[in-house]
Amino acid sequence: MNTIEHRLMELEAKVAFQDETIEVLNDEIKVHQQLLAKMKRQTELLAEKIKESQSASSMMSEVPEPPPPHY
Repeated sequence: MNTIEHRLMELEAKVAFQDETIEVLNDEIKVHQQLLAKMKRQTELLAEKIKESQSASSMMSEVPEPPPPHY
């Protein structure tokens, strides 16, 4: 086998390895994007719950609370 054929085979092997690596990394990015979208939605839901609880607690604070019983 001459030098050019050997070099060509090495380059083809490198390209094949790079293609596989790119595919694996692309799959990993997809997983991370899905996880990030899920976490973003959870954060939005938590923010909504916090706002709701704050508005509910402010409504409750307007009503005078009876004094606690003393023993």
